[in-house]
Amino acid sequence: MPAWSLLTSAYLFRDANHLSNFFASDLGTQMKKMVEDQVKVKILGPTFFGTRHVGLKTKKKINVPADLAGVKLRMPPGETWQMLGKSLGANPTPMAYAETYTGLQTGAIDGQDNPLPNVQNMKFYEVMSQIVLTSHLVAFDLLTVNMKTWQGMTPAKQRAFQAAADKAIAWSAAEHGKREAELADTFRKQGLDVYVPNVSAFREYAQKVYLASDDAKTWPPGMLDKINAMK
Repeated sequence: MPAWSLLTSAYLFRDANHLSNFFASDLGTQMKKMVEDQVKVKILGPTFFGTRHVGLKTKKKINVPADLAGVKLRMPPGETWQMLGKSLGANPTPMAYAETYTGLQTGAIDGQDNPLPNVQNMKFYEVMSQIVLTSHLVAFDLLTVNMKTWQGMTPAKQRAFQAAADKAIAWSAAEHGKREAELADTFRKQGLDVYVPNVSAFREYAQKVYLASDDAKTWPPGMLDKINAMK
């Protein structure tokens, strides 16, 4: 669904609350209806699983996108991921997730981007000197149910099913948020430089890159500005 590439673009959502508020809004309903009609699945909600940040082996201070010029930033293979790396001002380098630790260790790449729990799980912190809290992508999957199954439920059962999904999603998002805050402190104590760059400069640069791409031609007119303006 090309129009949905908007929802995977850099700096669209500010945090997990913004993500949740969007999907509960009229704008979110519009995008969900598109999926229901074309893919025949009911979207119960977005399952937030972390905010992606840039982690680097180099000690060079990063404040604006220009500071990442020439930096070989490991990104997952695929055009969408390469576009994400480009939108940060870096030189995106496709590499398998399992090879990233060795890539950092050997210097094949200068950095990687992942949510902090992934950095912990894969021990990337052992081969990095800093984490730049770019917050460039609020990562989420979607909890869905087949539309035929959904329509086979009574209205009362649909409401109960959605309420249970909402409760689980909210709990999970809160747990992820808490874990991220804890890990930022953990990495600082382990000697990594963990800091916030000029996020406004990164957001402005990234959205310009996306708006100049072919992907943006498929986006619903005005949707980006409306999401940006949401509280």
